[in-house]
Amino acid sequence: MPYHQQIEPGKDAQRYARIAGALYLLIIVIGLLGETLVRNSLVVGGNAADTAQRILASEWLWRAGIAGQLVLLLCAVGLSLAWYVLLRPVNKNLTLLAMFFALVSLAVESVSALQLQGALSPLLAASHLGIDPRQVQATAYLAIVGHAHAFAVALLFFGAECIIVGHLVRRSGYFPAPVGVLMQVAGLCYVANTFIMVLYPALHAVVFPAILAPCLLGESAFCLCLLFKGVDIAQWERRAAPSPAID
Repeated sequence: MPYHQQIEPGKDAQRYARIAGALYLLIIVIGLLGETLVRNSLVVGGNAADTAQRILASEWLWRAGIAGQLVLLLCAVGLSLAWYVLLRPVNKNLTLLAMFFALVSLAVESVSALQLQGALSPLLAASHLGIDPRQVQATAYLAIVGHAHAFAVALLFFGAECIIVGHLVRRSGYFPAPVGVLMQVAGLCYVANTFIMVLYPALHAVVFPAILAPCLLGESAFCLCLLFKGVDIAQWERRAAPSPAID
């Protein structure tokens, strides 16, 4: 095989690790900015009128938040592919299962992003349709609530994905095992957050957002690991090497 056609799987895996780290960093930054800078600053809990006024006064910011959510989803698709390539040598079936959870999570999260647009559209159309402003404000606010609920469902599936990914990271030998533990804790927190929100809303108001703090820690640890440490190439190549044929 000519030199320029030679395959170096270890270096290829290292490139995937760096790409995954960069995509993960973008996802974390966009997610934090969307939650703190956009939704937390414009949405007034329990007050549809004030929320509507703030959104209309900062329409560009609200649209930027929606656009950021769409960019986040695009990055998440690429990240899922990178995780599949990096973790497949550990256990192909479990890695596929994690990817199925990822696809469902992204599909539901896409619907939740549409809810954000669904909150803006009636507010802009109200003056042309001659609808009671209070009804329009209530419709917009309910769309925002729908976004929060749909996003919580997306996090349920993402949490399951994190639990599996964390297990694969722990077993890999080419990623630090503690990072895998942190990812599994993050996944458990996501799952718990969703069920608490559905079953015990009063308790959720108490534990949120503290219950998601371990998620930020675990995901940030994995992101930084991918960016700055990458994979142990020798260990990855050992796990990725085909098993010797038995005569």
